[in-house]
Amino acid sequence: MSLENGERLAIKNMVCPRCIKAVREGLISLGYEVGEVQLGFAQVFGKVNRKQVSEFLHNNGFELLTDKDQQLVNQAKSAIISLIQSSSPILHQNLSSYLSAQLRVDYPYLSALFSEVEGITIERYFILQRIEKVKELLVYNELNLKEIAFQMGYSSVAHLSAQFKKITGFTTSHFKEIGFNKRKSIDQLH
Repeated sequence: MSLENGERLAIKNMVCPRCIKAVREGLISLGYEVGEVQLGFAQVFGKVNRKQVSEFLHNNGFELLTDKDQQLVNQAKSAIISLIQSSSPILHQNLSSYLSAQLRVDYPYLSALFSEVEGITIERYFILQRIEKVKELLVYNELNLKEIAFQMGYSSVAHLSAQFKKITGFTTSHFKEIGFNKRKSIDQLH
């Protein structure tokens, strides 16, 4: 979509601040004037050589999205990742309401589209992302389990522990013992 003040490119697999930095620096190195870059998007001014940008992104583990449905799913994924990484109090609210408000789209439509495109439900994706953040917090060992449960929006330590065991196959205490080698990159979760 072309804008008067540039073109907003939808980019898949941007999951962290380093991704934002890599995309920004890469686009600048290709000679583009770059505006705002955020998870899932980069604003580029001037004429965009889509083949060149797509190749650069692909070589760096990203993907230029052109399909509107893929862009919407990517926006949902970016909103979930941002929400979890911020450990926002919104984690204590309803995910469907949050996503509907953020993306200005009907949740049942988004949910069906997400499942079709990604092969998993939004809820499952959210749970996997949340468990990865819990793993990170466990490994860093700065918070106790009760504090982690609260920060990540779980109703109780028991709920967190049960979901953690179901997803990982480990208790939280056993996971703390084995540490980093069982963590996944958040863009690898499916």
